[in-house]
Amino acid sequence: MKQLLQNMRDGKTTVAEIPVPTPRAGQALVKVAASLVSAGTERMLVEFAEKSLVGKARSRPDLVRQVLDKVSREGLLPTLQATFNRLDQPMPLGYSSAGTITALGPGMDGFHVGQRVACAGGGYAVHAEYNLVPRNLLTPLPETVDFESAAFTTLGAIALHGFRLAEPQLGENVAVIGLGLLGLLTIQLAAAAGCRVFGVDTNPSRVQLAEQFGIAACSRQNAADSAVAFTANRGFDSVIICADTPSNDPVELAGVIARDRAKIVATGAVGLSFPRKIYYEKELSFINSRSYGPGRYDAGYEENGQDYPIGFVRWTEGRNFQAIVALMAQDKLRIAPLVTHRIPIENAAEAYEIITGKQQEPFLGVLLKYPSAQGDKETSTSLPVYLSIPTTAPKTATVKLGVLGAGLFANATLLPAMARVKDIELVGIASAGGLHAQHSGKKFGFRYAASDDEQIINDPAINTVMILTRHDTHAELVVRALQAGKHVFVEKPLAVDQAGLEKVCAQLTMNCEPQTETERLSSSANGLLMVGFNRRFAPLATQLAAHFAQRTEPLYMHYRINAGYIPLNHWTHDPAQGGGRIIGEGCHFVDFLSFLAGSAPVNVCATALPNGGKYREDNVSMTFTFADGSLGVVDYLASGDKSFPKERVEVFCDGAVAVLDDFRSLETVRNGKRKTVKLAGQDKGHFNEMQVLVSAIRAGQAPIAPEQLVAVTKATFAAVESLRKNGEKVVIE
Repeated sequence: MKQLLQNMRDGKTTVAEIPVPTPRAGQALVKVAASLVSAGTERMLVEFAEKSLVGKARSRPDLVRQVLDKVSREGLLPTLQATFNRLDQPMPLGYSSAGTITALGPGMDGFHVGQRVACAGGGYAVHAEYNLVPRNLLTPLPETVDFESAAFTTLGAIALHGFRLAEPQLGENVAVIGLGLLGLLTIQLAAAAGCRVFGVDTNPSRVQLAEQFGIAACSRQNAADSAVAFTANRGFDSVIICADTPSNDPVELAGVIARDRAKIVATGAVGLSFPRKIYYEKELSFINSRSYGPGRYDAGYEENGQDYPIGFVRWTEGRNFQAIVALMAQDKLRIAPLVTHRIPIENAAEAYEIITGKQQEPFLGVLLKYPSAQGDKETSTSLPVYLSIPTTAPKTATVKLGVLGAGLFANATLLPAMARVKDIELVGIASAGGLHAQHSGKKFGFRYAASDDEQIINDPAINTVMILTRHDTHAELVVRALQAGKHVFVEKPLAVDQAGLEKVCAQLTMNCEPQTETERLSSSANGLLMVGFNRRFAPLATQLAAHFAQRTEPLYMHYRINAGYIPLNHWTHDPAQGGGRIIGEGCHFVDFLSFLAGSAPVNVCATALPNGGKYREDNVSMTFTFADGSLGVVDYLASGDKSFPKERVEVFCDGAVAVLDDFRSLETVRNGKRKTVKLAGQDKGHFNEMQVLVSAIRAGQAPIAPEQLVAVTKATFAAVESLRKNGEKVVIE
């Protein structure tokens, strides 16, 4: 399928061929008929992308500070690689479209194939022939609402939410400053609600268009005097700012024309320096409207389909969508006069020439149009998009790789490391929406890209599956790949809960004679399983282990992690999706201690600092005991400064000491002799990990014993259990 993409590094806007996405649970696949180009949000993105690196830095000093912190923590070269990788990721454009449902994932009761719908949401209702949209961002369309009008639903909901925040009453005077698309929708909504409406704009043609809708309007220069006449010198009860300008003039004008104690709502992006005198004397209330209503930016609502009770939240973003569509059906919200351009998707880059002013022509509503479903040759969702067709027979590589997941971590870290390893045949790569798989496939030389996991898992040309998806999918995908007879590399964690881990264990022990658990896991008829515990393969880690190779006493190990704060709404904190930070990331450090001790821990005690409403069990101290009496302390902290180095390991044993500092330097001390090894840059072992994977598959021997992979996962579950029991010792069974 065709999709419009923005490259944030070079500023190019292109139409690319992308695999048709496959709907997951709670999603619908929609064949798009029309999508609306945003002259505000999308124009700003395109203009930012077109800036030079210096220009980008000047416009986003907050990101520059993050980059500098990363340089101080990880070094210049890794930071540059990560930064350029992020800029190189294709960005889908668009957030408002309409079309017909062609396929449904599980949990989509109430929707059906062939249903006409409006679609919303950045990353969902994008400019593409097919959209993958969650249920709460879909709105059924009556037959009286055409697709072109329905493509304005999201923008209409933005206008409606701003209008609701003003809380106008029937018969009140409402002013709308800025008569672009958002303003022209807002004046119609205010009129439909029974308000006396007045519009203001600097563009005479838009003033005239407002008057064609039956709305009084004037130019900016006449606004103050006209407002006096329109309101009988009382001022407006509410003022809604829909302008798009860095100037403070709209905010200043709103203060002038508002009545005493009026409400002013900004739905457009404007300067926010307030003239104190007028706002103070009139005791004005100012509200900055946030997108299209309650539910916006809430992953539970938008991604997981969790609606808000109507008795507590009358107008969610979804119910705002429904209200907009109903107004269109009643002809109280007219869209056709707002459309100035209709551009086929294959020529979509022209739309951005128009909205950025490169083609100097007037515009208002710019629509992208897509081929009609009727008579079209549908793009099959069961076939991958081939990126290149080899002209020679493929080499007989031992590892024939298929990858699931193509996110930032995959592109910045694992795939580059894998590309440096010889004798890996890159067969296929898949991602949920297909977009990132297509980008990564071309970048790293995979034969094809796809959007369906099954295409990779069941491809007979693939003997090894690499799983780089979100945490909650790991256990299921591991089981499915092992059942298909594949070797499996899965990024940590192996599972996020006991149920998922039990399914993996059941598959690992399938077809084995009754033996001890260790013997069953090790003698399974499955392919090899490896978890992405890369740190144990780091060059300095192997040197650290060698320093204590001849030990005669138990180890004392202290691993401090300056993990840094992440917001509570981040998916990692979600127990179902990310497992929480201890299970989701803490397993790395438990494995590293197990690597040094030579066995998995047998019990754990864990305590945490109070969350205080800011944290979620991510300021934690965990003490693990190992079978030989070794102790390992993991201090995982989210309350530090991210500019400080992230990881530090100290080990004491047999009169010797070793200190590993952020995988950049290793200091060892024995018999009064100090030795320090420093690397040019940080190396956490990802390249060595890929080499070990290839060697393991060739040798038929897992590099980490399966029972240890399981035990490390169980140890993180036990640590969380100990936290909940206020530090009580929990035996790891």
